Amino acid sequence: MGIRKVSWNGKRVTVAGLGVSGIPAARVLHGLGAVVTVVNDGDDERSRAQAEELRAEGITVRLGDGDTLPEGTELVVTAPGWRPDKPLFTAAAEAGVEVWGDVELAWRLRGPDAAPWLAVTGTNGKTTTVRMLASILEAAGLRTAAVGNIGVSLLDAVLGEETYDVLAVELSSYQLHWAPSLRAHSAAVLNLAPDHLDWHGSMEAYAADKGRIYEGNTVACVYNAGDADQGVTEDLVREADVEEGCRAIGFTLGTPGPSQLGVVEGILVDRAFVENRQKQAQELAEVADVQPPAPHNIANALAAAALARAFGVEPRAVRDGLRAFRPDPHRIELVEEIEGVVYVDDSKATNTHAAEASLAAYDPIVWIAGGLAKGATFDELVTASAKRLRGVVLIGADRALIREALARHAPEVPVVDLDRTDTGAMSEAVQEAARLARPGDTVLLAPACASMDMFANYNKRGEAFADAVRALATTGRV
Repeated sequence: MGIRKVSWNGKRVTVAGLGVSGIPAARVLHGLGAVVTVVNDGDDERSRAQAEELRAEGITVRLGDGDTLPEGTELVVTAPGWRPDKPLFTAAAEAGVEVWGDVELAWRLRGPDAAPWLAVTGTNGKTTTVRMLASILEAAGLRTAAVGNIGVSLLDAVLGEETYDVLAVELSSYQLHWAPSLRAHSAAVLNLAPDHLDWHGSMEAYAADKGRIYEGNTVACVYNAGDADQGVTEDLVREADVEEGCRAIGFTLGTPGPSQLGVVEGILVDRAFVENRQKQAQELAEVADVQPPAPHNIANALAAAALARAFGVEPRAVRDGLRAFRPDPHRIELVEEIEGVVYVDDSKATNTHAAEASLAAYDPIVWIAGGLAKGATFDELVTASAKRLRGVVLIGADRALIREALARHAPEVPVVDLDRTDTGAMSEAVQEAARLARPGDTVLLAPACASMDMFANYNKRGEAFADAVRALATTGRV
């Protein structure tokens, strides 16, 4: 039953967290007649300003205490980033009070004629895949939007005046943890690698939350048949409780088997949504239609194509949508070519899995890496990538961890260790990388780490890299 069919007048709801999800949730619930209290850990100037706006609308806000459950709470709606071990949630469980995330709230708010959801999660590639999917759906003439952890908020998509035929939905592990009743039309888990383990508590818990995206799927569960983790995403499909008739659809960079999408002689092909998948394959697009045609980006395109085909999209729209798509900035983005050396910005590669995929796309490489490791180790990454490395320039607070892995597994590779964490370090890093590089090389920013030790976010880090490269192109100096 959708939330609109329930009387919310007087229902006491606690919203956990101000910000991009908490404030809209509070306003929506208040508009439905609920008695809303927003609790927030912070009590800074920004939080006080947000609180005043909500109070002016009749919403109670409690700053500086996000741990205590307000008396009489009947439901908690949380921002996705709040950890499940927060005392607030422990108190809710003890009181028998449900906890929903913003995605769960949006799902429950859908009307009877709501657009179906095509959902995507994974450690890396979510945003790119969802935007590719939206481009394909648009090419098919469908009214759609990229929503969720990207672009339009799910609450706006569900409650806004604009109507959609289908939604392309990006979901993080945090959002999935708090979305127990979500049931997508079709969904994909792109890949799984250790990430956010401090939040989830273990790799098993992280994988289980990712796997929630398959629960109740009606048409297709799309998995990575070429996943380096020995079929871990396929295992999540096997464990899911889906609707009868829902199919497991794999994607691979190799030749696809029946019920898979893959690549044959530079062509993306479909052996899943064809009349005779044992003997037939449908051409969808050329590898050259995917920009950039790096291996992990082709995998993203195949996953997007699988979800689109599950929704009934024709092959031509897959091709046209992929041709029209351009990735967001700082995702394997070509910045400049200077004296035969290509400079590529993949600042979005904030963990080892993403960096390994990026490094696999080029050879030889001068690698710029480092930042906040978030508990990661780098031995596997260095071992997998060592033969491609011309040299390495290290920046950031946890660069020593990468330096030590390089000493163990790639001792012959020259390493420049920049002992500074100010933002100007990027200019020096580009200068050192240019010194190490030879014509035909790629200087690749793929940090394998978070950015917050030096930059506000990965976007600012990528901008600093691009600025330094363009300065080098203009003057020969950074």
